[in-house]
Amino acid sequence: MLNVRNKSLIHYHFIVFIFGFSSVLGALCSLDALPLVVYRMLLACLGLAVFFGLFHSNYFILSKGLWPKVILGGLIIGVHWVTFFHAIKVAGVSLTLSMMATGAFITAMLEPLINKRKISLYELLFGGFIVFGVGIIFQAEYEHLYGISVALISAFLSAVFTILNTQLVSQARPITLSFYELLIGGIVGVFVVLFSGQYSLEAFQLEGWDLLWILLIALVCTSYAFNISLRVMQHLSPFTVMVIINLEPVYGILLSLAVWGEEELLSSRFYLGFVVILATILMNGYLKRKKLTNENESQL
Repeated sequence: MLNVRNKSLIHYHFIVFIFGFSSVLGALCSLDALPLVVYRMLLACLGLAVFFGLFHSNYFILSKGLWPKVILGGLIIGVHWVTFFHAIKVAGVSLTLSMMATGAFITAMLEPLINKRKISLYELLFGGFIVFGVGIIFQAEYEHLYGISVALISAFLSAVFTILNTQLVSQARPITLSFYELLIGGIVGVFVVLFSGQYSLEAFQLEGWDLLWILLIALVCTSYAFNISLRVMQHLSPFTVMVIINLEPVYGILLSLAVWGEEELLSSRFYLGFVVILATILMNGYLKRKKLTNENESQL
């Protein structure tokens, strides 16, 4: 029989697999990035609202003092997803996810600057390895320079969003923050569509299997995955969570190869660059965990 931790471990791998699957679904959907994100955020928000209404109506409550940061978070996550799906449309799943893998390390580099602490020598060293890995991918897939650049912007926004929410989670429930951030991002997206003059109602028309892809992205890959991930993370260490999350690009790339086969295959130098990035992130996480363990032991 599996114990609670092992069950949570398997379940969280499944959740991260679902996160990676959203990139494939986004590529399958015929909609442009902004309409797709509007659908995703509003439907995911609706899914969480139904969950709140059925089980936890008090989850709708949010302190007034948190609204400015929550609004900012909604804007950031909205733009992040738009750039993410746009990069997938123009550069493909594998290239986009390889750049998204840098998000964890960008977070590690930004956090000391925001919290005004010194960046350690090994963080700078690993930063150099990340740049090296990205450089290999740039050289190998130079024709996708625009898509890679958009994906890097998306990774940066993801890092900023993570740091912002890290500051907020001690003051409100993560799932409540997510609900309002999704709602705000979706509403802002609607206003952009209405007043930018660049989109018409035709941009939101669904074709073929689009409705299924969008429902899976919004309800399964967002509402369900986020809600369940919060539960299983209670039984896993932060290091374990970080390692599994960093497998999302691996799962996504393997899924894209399974769906599109040789069409999604890239040069050997691309995969070399991706391995350098992933190995660096995992090593950074290992050293951080070791450092934290040593600090805790010294305090005993």
